[in-house]
Amino acid sequence: MPSSNNKHHLEDYAPIVTAGVINEIEELARLLGPAKIVNVNSTKEGGGVAEILGWFIPILEDLGMTVEWKVITGNTEFFTITKKFHNALHGQPEEFTQEMFDSYLDNVEKNAPEIPDDADFVVIHDPQPVAMIAQYPNRSNRWAWRCHIDLSEADLRVWGFLRPFVERYDGAVFHLPQYTKNLMSPQFILPPAIDPLAPKNEELTDDEVTAILYRLGVPRDKRIILQVARFDRLKDPFGAIRAFKLVRSWYDCRLILAGGSATDDPESQAVLAEVQDMAGDDPDIHILNLPPDSHREINALQRAATVVIQNSRREGFGLTVTEAMWKAKPVVGTDIGGIRHQIIHGNSGFLIHSVEGLAYRIRQLFGNEDIAKRFGQQAREYVRNNLLVPHHIRRWLLVFHSLRQTNGDLITLPPQKVTE
Repeated sequence: MPSSNNKHHLEDYAPIVTAGVINEIEELARLLGPAKIVNVNSTKEGGGVAEILGWFIPILEDLGMTVEWKVITGNTEFFTITKKFHNALHGQPEEFTQEMFDSYLDNVEKNAPEIPDDADFVVIHDPQPVAMIAQYPNRSNRWAWRCHIDLSEADLRVWGFLRPFVERYDGAVFHLPQYTKNLMSPQFILPPAIDPLAPKNEELTDDEVTAILYRLGVPRDKRIILQVARFDRLKDPFGAIRAFKLVRSWYDCRLILAGGSATDDPESQAVLAEVQDMAGDDPDIHILNLPPDSHREINALQRAATVVIQNSRREGFGLTVTEAMWKAKPVVGTDIGGIRHQIIHGNSGFLIHSVEGLAYRIRQLFGNEDIAKRFGQQAREYVRNNLLVPHHIRRWLLVFHSLRQTNGDLITLPPQKVTE
């Protein structure tokens, strides 16, 4: 079982969110009882899913539950196919053959982890292990499929292949209403969250930030534009470089593209090489290929940034947007997916539709420090009231309670904007 270094307890979050949230979580956990929960995903490090599970599991255990984290394994062919699934479900054109679908199913059958009979709830994350449910036709536990990606423009062939598996689940969990599909099973809306006490988000002194940037080879002598994202074409680091060059004709600044790769993403090294080639020997462009445990480094980069950007073409939600907002940074992001549900345009940041729009909004924030500061403060409060660990735990407990219903009714949780 992958392990987490998170040692925080639920009461540690009481000074950050209102007491009512903590009390409600404790009561929901008491009513649920000592449940056994099994999570399955495709990697133990790298990417938002592994990061969320890293803090999610210890807190559920702290609430008296038994939680296991299992990982589906696979060869390069399997992860190449599931990466193509990922792209196609985001609406990107991909070519598929029947042999690919057969190979995927064969790998799942051979490499899926075993689910214990005494589990109360099983949560399967994303497309990689979704077909596992076919191996448990007589299951007595309740299964939920947790989708972390934007399915609003999903390729019909891929979704048509995966949908029969999804509909075998007792429920499907999505970030936003726009990502849901017309399913025969219940659907739940549950946006992700960040851990404000984790190394990636804990407070750092300015001296600590400077020391970390020095070690990374990034001077603090100019304004900094930062994008934190995997080296993935859907994150469009190439557009970020083009926007930076437009901004630099007006303001002396630096661009940092900080990312890494996950074990289930075989394309990342090729994308990284293309980004490095585009950046060339420009001393103001810093391409940082960081290992998965570079949490304090990411924290320092976000705190040092003048403006944080997220120039994604597709984005299920975008935890790095939430992280930057929590650090009171103005964020400029593409008006897509979960980004448009985090940034309130003209209030806590800007939403854009083009490289030119990205450059224009960065220039606007560079030239108006008071607006940038106000946006950052308002962004932090939005995250405090909606997108932190306790909100996420509470919503999942509500999902588990709903899944336990046995009357066959369709039970859905409407999206809520929490304002404690």
